[in-house]
Amino acid sequence: MSDTQVNRHPGLDLGYVGSGEAEESKVFGFWVFLMSDLVTFGLVFAVFGTMVGATAGGPGPEEVTNLHSIAIQTGLLLLSSFAFSWASLAMKYDASRWRFLIWFSVAATSGLFFLVFEVLDFHHLIEIGAVPQRSGYLSAFWALVGLHGLHVAAGLLWIWVLTLQILKFGLTDRVKSRITRLGLYWHFLDIVWIGIFSFVFLAGVA
Repeated sequence: MSDTQVNRHPGLDLGYVGSGEAEESKVFGFWVFLMSDLVTFGLVFAVFGTMVGATAGGPGPEEVTNLHSIAIQTGLLLLSSFAFSWASLAMKYDASRWRFLIWFSVAATSGLFFLVFEVLDFHHLIEIGAVPQRSGYLSAFWALVGLHGLHVAAGLLWIWVLTLQILKFGLTDRVKSRITRLGLYWHFLDIVWIGIFSFVFLAGVA
């Protein structure tokens, strides 16, 4: 077995050579972060589940759920994840960074529009008085959906920083490793959103 095969990232052969145990430690550490983040989301989901009926006479699930907007947001986030997958493939099979950057920009743009629709929804909630302090239900709703939105915003900032690094340094092995970890984070947010879509919005209007 060659050195390249030994050092290649286990299970995610995206065309770059890692740095052996050091690279594996970085990826393992990032998985630990994702699992801890999943616990955080799980706790907020649990709080929301206990607060569904605690509307205190204020707006409830039917009033705060705009399925048309939510469907658009879901489509945008899935498109973003799909584009990121194609960017990962371009990183492996295409020597040029530009094909990667095209897909990377599609992923970022879709994520940005997702946030725009979410902010518009929050603005509408404020207009109808569905603010966090109105009830336990709305506090939990804003905490859960807002926490996911903050994660998406952080991911977009990460994409922007990596784009600058790619433009300056190219698709080096170190940059590719960072892109791989960002990909794990980005797809993780998709999974969390599906949970929000099903547990918060669909269940709320069922």
